[in-house]
Amino acid sequence: MKVVVNATPLIALALLERLDLLREMFDEVVVPTSVYEEVTIAGASRPGATLIAQADWLQVVSPGVEPTIEPMVLGLDTGEVDVLLLAREIAPDWVLIDERQGRRVAKAMNLPVKGTLGIFLAAVLLGLMSKDEALDGAQRLVALGIRISPRWQSWLEKELERD
Repeated sequence: MKVVVNATPLIALALLERLDLLREMFDEVVVPTSVYEEVTIAGASRPGATLIAQADWLQVVSPGVEPTIEPMVLGLDTGEVDVLLLAREIAPDWVLIDERQGRRVAKAMNLPVKGTLGIFLAAVLLGLMSKDEALDGAQRLVALGIRISPRWQSWLEKELERD
């Protein structure tokens, strides 16, 4: 399986020291160059940046095409646009984006979009993480300043109750 990842899911998993989930769940983990640089160079002093920079299994790639519209017109940043362009090029199994507008555009492009909490749920279903670890991870991310709406927190809890 193949995934294209945006900055927030990378940062969130690194903050929890669970970046390894991506490597365990996917054969190919592709990160646009702009996203990688945003996280490891521009964000070098931020928590999680070093762990991401050390993940030599990440495939850092630039999209083969330039955007035909200014990213800000869509309400996206350069990294999100590059994630979407790469996803259109390489047809991944999942596109990981947490930001609301990025998810909306990905869905409009018929891309298989998931977020950090989707990774948690899949990790539980695959036996890579317990239900308690997933719920605790979501709570820790909120405490660390990662915005997760109450709606998505509730979604995770309900999905974990089903299993």
